[in-house]
Amino acid sequence: MQEYPVKRTHIKALPENISGKITEHFELTPIEKDGKYSISYGALESLEVFLGEGKKSIIISTVSKQGIEDEQVILETNRRFRRYLDDVTGYTTKERVKKAKTVEK
Repeated sequence: MQEYPVKRTHIKALPENISGKITEHFELTPIEKDGKYSISYGALESLEVFLGEGKKSIIISTVSKQGIEDEQVILETNRRFRRYLDDVTGYTTKERVKKAKTVEK
């Protein structure tokens, strides 16, 4: 499970964006249960997203499918996942890595 901070400019629309951006980036309608949205796509057996404490972050839990050998499926799944994170959090991959390093210190 990983928690990702969200830019202030993206917080207001965060509850709608969690599910809306899943549909946009993965072309699937997520299943909602108790405020948690989940899908299964490509190399991911499950992807579950929900609001973090204070509603200023998202928490994502992923489970990879075992035995996937098609590199294209893996790359496509990863690309869609990264774009989803970029869109929902408002931070690029590079910015998220930098933020994670400052939190660790």
